[in-house]
Amino acid sequence: QVQLVESGGGLVQPGGSLKLSCAASGFIFTLHSMGWYRQAPGKERELVASITSSQFTEYADFVKGRFTISRDNSKKTAYLQMNRLIAEDTAVYYCNALRMKDLSYYPYFPSWGRGTQVTVSS
Repeated sequence: QVQLVESGGGLVQPGGSLKLSCAASGFIFTLHSMGWYRQAPGKERELVASITSSQFTEYADFVKGRFTISRDNSKKTAYLQMNRLIAEDTAVYYCNALRMKDLSYYPYFPSWGRGTQVTVSS
């Protein structure tokens, strides 16, 4: 049974930092690219960052230079280091394995974890 458990969110002031973790189980972690998504109230879920099994990373323009995605294959865990947070980063953050179609990433598993809430506010 696939499980994706996100953690590490919280309340942080603008300019602050957080590091999110995604513990994965139930599938062969090393065979999959992994991605972090976020969903703000009233908005659709969007891909924030991705990392392949060989550590190639890509970022959405709105987080480029501020967020860093990484993974530890031995721990079956993906991470998202978020620096210089702004109010617009407030959202629930989720992880999922990724599949590629027509040069775009899509979530691999239909079910999602509970996510972790990130709130950026003074």
